[in-house]
Amino acid sequence: MAEISINEADQRRSTARILDVREDFEVAEGMIPGALHIPMGQLQTRLSELDPAVPVIAVCRSGNRSAQVADALNGTGFTADTMAGGMIAWTCAGLPTV
Repeated sequence: MAEISINEADQRRSTARILDVREDFEVAEGMIPGALHIPMGQLQTRLSELDPAVPVIAVCRSGNRSAQVADALNGTGFTADTMAGGMIAWTCAGLPTV
């Protein structure tokens, strides 16, 4: 698993699947446009919603949960990275949210 910057994540949004693993109440505060929301605790049961051929960028609030998710995805045959700083860094940088 690689830890990528918010700028790299922003540049890769059109070629990678952004996977937001935060809880519903956290996502209500805003998420990256086009991201797929699967809370970390639901990942195993919803894994079929991800395409193993498309790289994944896992995102959470600060980067801790997303690092765990990226490691788990890489262990099951996906190519997954985590976004350093999470949504805290993304919103502080003024990047878009919906």
